[in-house]
Amino acid sequence: MTDSADSPSFRLAYVPGVTPAKWARTWHERLPDVPLTLLQVTPAEAADALREGTADAAFVRLPVDRTAFSAIPLYTETTVVVVPKDHVITAADEVTLDDLADEVVVHPLDDVLGWEKLPGEPAFERPETTADAIELVAANIGVLVVPQSLARLHHRRDLTYRTLVDAPQSSIALSWPQDATTDLVEDFIGIVRGRTVNSTRGRVQQPPAEPKAERAKPRTGGAPRKAGSGGASRGRGGGATGGGRRGTGGKPGKPRRRS
Repeated sequence: MTDSADSPSFRLAYVPGVTPAKWARTWHERLPDVPLTLLQVTPAEAADALREGTADAAFVRLPVDRTAFSAIPLYTETTVVVVPKDHVITAADEVTLDDLADEVVVHPLDDVLGWEKLPGEPAFERPETTADAIELVAANIGVLVVPQSLARLHHRRDLTYRTLVDAPQSSIALSWPQDATTDLVEDFIGIVRGRTVNSTRGRVQQPPAEPKAERAKPRTGGAPRKAGSGGASRGRGGGATGGGRRGTGGKPGKPRRRS
């Protein structure tokens, strides 16, 4: 696994539909000396990229194998149905699965929604990819149900989409191998979670400021100063008792020798 101690770079994989640009910008701002390499992978390839060390972390679609990988769920996508622009479904802003009962629903092999039961009528065959399924929708073969990000990714001017309110949904997470939570992984986790550069977690922190020396506070009361610790204090009868002069009752000092 990549770490700053041996190879100062970070490899981030991401599945189609995820846009890592904003996190990449923050990475370059905070760690300009550590290159960030972006690797686009299919949902099926994401786990292998982490397991084989091709990537240090990845934006994946849940679920993941929690016995091997750590994961931080980030957001859940809206599910939509992609149709030709002149399709009857476009008359509504959102539709339900019942509205697809008489439609041929194209089901690509790289589907990410994990259907228990696919709505509508099955297509004659399953296309290999979502991109292939989009071509079938454009040819009026059927309709396609996908997360909204994939509908945007494969946008065509002759197609549109509508929200499907009661369909399964797909969630995006940041994942990495449990046994490879490196310093750079911690740095990226902090970026994704929105921690500031001065956060108490992560490695990219400002050094603590030097403590300022406290000024001596003036005495506000209490016992009087002892003789000889400052200016002379007055004794009984008005004589000075400090500053090297004799006060009343003090021991006489030795006489000075005349030169």
